Amino acid sequence: MSENSDFVDFFPDSKAEYILSNVAEVVERILTFIPTKSLLQLASVCRLWRNCARRVLRTQQQLTWVSASGHHSTESHALNSILAEEVEKVYLLPKTVLVMADCEILNGGAFCYKPNKAKKSRNSLDAELNELFPRGCDVMGVATPGIVLTPSGSCGNPPQEYQHGGAGFAIMLPAIEGVHIQPFHFCKRTISPTALKEAGLIDNPELRVILIFFYEAYKPGGARFLNQILEPLSKTKALIAGGLVEHAFAPSRYCCSQGSYGVIGLALSGPKVQGASVLLEEDVISAKAAEATIRRLKAAKIPEKNTLGFMFACVGRGQNYYNNQSNVEADAFHKVFPNTPLFGLFGNGEIGCDRIIKDDYTLCDTDMDNLQHEYTTVMTLVHLG
Repeated sequence: MSENSDFVDFFPDSKAEYILSNVAEVVERILTFIPTKSLLQLASVCRLWRNCARRVLRTQQQLTWVSASGHHSTESHALNSILAEEVEKVYLLPKTVLVMADCEILNGGAFCYKPNKAKKSRNSLDAELNELFPRGCDVMGVATPGIVLTPSGSCGNPPQEYQHGGAGFAIMLPAIEGVHIQPFHFCKRTISPTALKEAGLIDNPELRVILIFFYEAYKPGGARFLNQILEPLSKTKALIAGGLVEHAFAPSRYCCSQGSYGVIGLALSGPKVQGASVLLEEDVISAKAAEATIRRLKAAKIPEKNTLGFMFACVGRGQNYYNNQSNVEADAFHKVFPNTPLFGLFGNGEIGCDRIIKDDYTLCDTDMDNLQHEYTTVMTLVHLG
């Protein structure tokens, strides 16, 4: 007996049994309304549903995210409290996940959602994150003093700056044709020219954007390690943006002891990747000046669809830097790009410069040797096809 014959037993004496077991167009249309996790379960019903589910998944390439803010009554971090529930509702198959949260995420319970659970180690936090996403999905997480996020739900939601904790987000990226996203993770024991090449960071003509985060960089030897990474990257034509964070909590670190310095990030390659960034320097101290600087990103003419904004700011900026005005830079970005979600962090140093990466050319207004900054903000657009 065929798979379809078994399946129609669920619909005796009904036209639905014929339609749902034979008309691919109808089945495929119905499956577009099913969240991905449920869709994967339904794909096991019969061969027709499996094939329809595969086609639906290939079309679901819109970026999505889960964000959270505020303190909860439980010991769990705000992001922990909703992430497992919200992942059940997404309409894409995540291939890469970038998680950022304030440092409180390392002190509360992990993603277990059980009361009175003993506090988890960072390695356990990494394991809990991996359990939320499909096998083969690359999860990368950093903890930092402050967070910038767009509330879940719509690209048009105004982004918010949280300088004092209680916030986090997870950006979920599907497999996208013409886009290759390669996570990387190095410490003093694993860094080498060969490792950089294998990660697609050097000798890669299709490299377009590097998002990079150094953790524990204040430890002895950290500054030298940072320069060891940035020197070869500064010779590429890629856009480089990121910052210095407190910790990395995913992926697990097996090469170095707890507390060692290192770097994690994403190398984005492929003909459909575009990027642009501007540097809000120390003398940008008003909302008007911030908006004028961010508006220069318009020159890149990057499409709005499947584009993310990233804001990597110094912990010394924010409200205190703008005469006690809050959310100045995030509001300026939203005014210029009202339909582009913005994410990022407040960290202990910024990486980046003025640069446009589009099609087969690069425009750079700043000496690439000058990638490290203090009391600045790197505002970046990344388009993924």
